[in-house]
Amino acid sequence: MTHLQAGLSPETLEKARLELNENPDTLHQDIQEVRDMVITRPDIGFLRTDDAFILRFLRARKFHHFEAFRLLAQYFEYRQQNLDMFKSFKATDPGIKQALKDGFPGGLANLDHYGRKILVLFAANWDQSRYTLVDILRAILLSLEAMIEDPELQVNGFVLIIDWSNFTFKQASKLTPSMLRLAIEGLQDSFPARFGGIHFVNQPWYIHALYTVIRPFLKEKTRKRVFNLCGVCGCIVASDPHYNCMMWVLFSPFSKNREQNLRKFSLPMITQSQSVVDPTVLKRMDKNEEENMQPLLSLD
Repeated sequence: MTHLQAGLSPETLEKARLELNENPDTLHQDIQEVRDMVITRPDIGFLRTDDAFILRFLRARKFHHFEAFRLLAQYFEYRQQNLDMFKSFKATDPGIKQALKDGFPGGLANLDHYGRKILVLFAANWDQSRYTLVDILRAILLSLEAMIEDPELQVNGFVLIIDWSNFTFKQASKLTPSMLRLAIEGLQDSFPARFGGIHFVNQPWYIHALYTVIRPFLKEKTRKRVFNLCGVCGCIVASDPHYNCMMWVLFSPFSKNREQNLRKFSLPMITQSQSVVDPTVLKRMDKNEEENMQPLLSLD
């Protein structure tokens, strides 16, 4: 095991080997293979090419070098093409702050039985008078930026549950194809996260109709991971005491290396005083806690 794998449990190390083709003996060589491709895209400003940063892209693409590089390039290209989205890319930005307070996204403190982080969106919480859909997307991307620092989540990934209960037709009318495409490009095509499932709960007919419009823009792998569920799962999530819909992205403390990396990326720093979430929110339960607790959700 190299120092780049130091944050992984033995179980996750084995999972990375079997599912992602991660080999500690060739890890540095794999990273360098991707880094060497940077010169092929002089049109893109690669603000970070350090080992730990490139590694998350390799994990997201199962160590296929070219696919990992393409994702890395799209990550920075997306930010260059949508400069306004990232001008005030911090939790204190009014739009992002309000979106985070309304649970965009929210999350469960406990992981699912595959070690994935469960993210939850209650669509009806969107207050159109206070912030835009772009603000919601920015809040989600900012949250993912923070969470993807965790090497366990780089390997195990995320599950997204969207509860459409009480989401009105008026709200749905704001979900324009251009806005949805922006979200798809930002999350599916330009971010190094593994999404194991996207679960729709209680979607009205107009959301189902909208999904048929955006379906062609989804990769085949993504389409296979979109599931329609009954209301039971949504009720379980809503009543779960571990659900946190506040600004849980702002956990702390930040390590010295992480502060330096964020500066390289030109992201504003988030101080510990701004955090309203227990810093253990993304940590695994210990074995005793796990044995004494029934799983909240049984996901694919």
